[in-house]
Amino acid sequence: MIDFLALAAGLGLVWVLGVALIGALFRLLPPREALPVPWVAGCGWFVGMIAATLLMRAISAAGVTFGVLSIGAPLLAIAAVAGWLAWRGRGAQLRGTLRTAARALGGAGLEGWQRLAWRLIVAWLAVRFALLFAEVWWRPLYPWDAWTQWATKARAWFEMRTMVPFAGVTDFLSAPAGTMFWFDAAPHYPATMPLMQTWGALVVGRWDDALVNLPWWLTGLALAFGLHGGMRLLGFAPLASLAAAALACTLPIVNVHVALAGYADLPIAGYLALGTIAMLHAVRTRGTGELALAVALLLSMALVKNPGKAWVLMLLPAFVAAAIPRHGARIAVGLLAAAVFALLVGARSGITLLGYKFYLQPVVHWNALFDAYFSFANWHLLWYATVAAAVLGWRHLLDREVAPLTIAVASGLLFLFIGFAFTHAGQWVEDQSTVNRATLHLAPLAVVWLFACVRALVRAGREPVPAVP
Repeated sequence: MIDFLALAAGLGLVWVLGVALIGALFRLLPPREALPVPWVAGCGWFVGMIAATLLMRAISAAGVTFGVLSIGAPLLAIAAVAGWLAWRGRGAQLRGTLRTAARALGGAGLEGWQRLAWRLIVAWLAVRFALLFAEVWWRPLYPWDAWTQWATKARAWFEMRTMVPFAGVTDFLSAPAGTMFWFDAAPHYPATMPLMQTWGALVVGRWDDALVNLPWWLTGLALAFGLHGGMRLLGFAPLASLAAAALACTLPIVNVHVALAGYADLPIAGYLALGTIAMLHAVRTRGTGELALAVALLLSMALVKNPGKAWVLMLLPAFVAAAIPRHGARIAVGLLAAAVFALLVGARSGITLLGYKFYLQPVVHWNALFDAYFSFANWHLLWYATVAAAVLGWRHLLDREVAPLTIAVASGLLFLFIGFAFTHAGQWVEDQSTVNRATLHLAPLAVVWLFACVRALVRAGREPVPAVP
């Protein structure tokens, strides 16, 4: 019980910090419209993770030893100042907003079958996350990459109480005598998720292979909140927004990455989906606060996993389409074509990007890709539904509200295909490893696009048919 309370306090502080920072941001740069509480809560965890780990990097660079006090005190101070700034003069308003959000959790405002469906979905999600919590709490660090490439850093940093440097085989073997290096299979991986594990171990007071994985459960929970709130920002009804969040957060591969914690793919999926929604909302409202939040979420991907840098670039055409509704889709297609051409030219000379070497001759493992997306049980019927939505709603894929999401998902699928066909990552398609982890990055955003397509189809079906003269 003491371990649970300590860990809850430490990780709760990270979440509160993120929410407080968002509240302070929107106090300084007021949003153009009221923001749903689930949206701020969901984004708060992702902002808090980046803020807390950036502080830990600064503490380590300053030569200060890691400890509960040396990290926790600055986190608490920043959260208190940001919270005071967000709360000042708006206490009554915020209390009313929170009361309204609490009532909405029970389905307030819905009637009949919609209220029943709402409560059933909420109960289903509650049971699902309770079972996932038990999995995370009881299961030691398990996945291969988690304990050869990620948690290696966290364990070393916890034991040494600072961010000791890691090196690859070449640097490790060629270093002069007396040089201090630590070694793992991927020393170049970003520090964000290992630092979250380090913080968890610090507040518990010991290294525990199970307890340090609780941030992944919180990431899944925050993703559910954020997607529901984000869909509301995009104009979806409460029940549809909840259904979208439930669909995304109960995909088998998502639940696997919560229960078998330790990889950085689930956080990337959260930053990608919520950052894209935030950017689309910022473009629509022209709000500087919304834009600042979107930029913070999207740029954070580069601090979580190396492919995050590529995801930021792949989303640029979608944002062009959103910002320039009249001609943006054509410009976006041109940008994608130029990017593909540049990659093919680079592949001719054997360029290497983010550790992946490009080859001009593609090798596509079609059978393995089909199995991954349509035969095996990682995705339920997500990709069947995606194909069906594209076929049935092809007339609406470039509608004003759908086009940015269409281009974002298309860019993402193109990025994945090029990676699997033109680099050595193709060998990981056949063994069904990286193909699913990399696709997980895009999956929650694909769910958002799917619901946007369905909404466009429904609206088109309700439009009156013009009379024939």
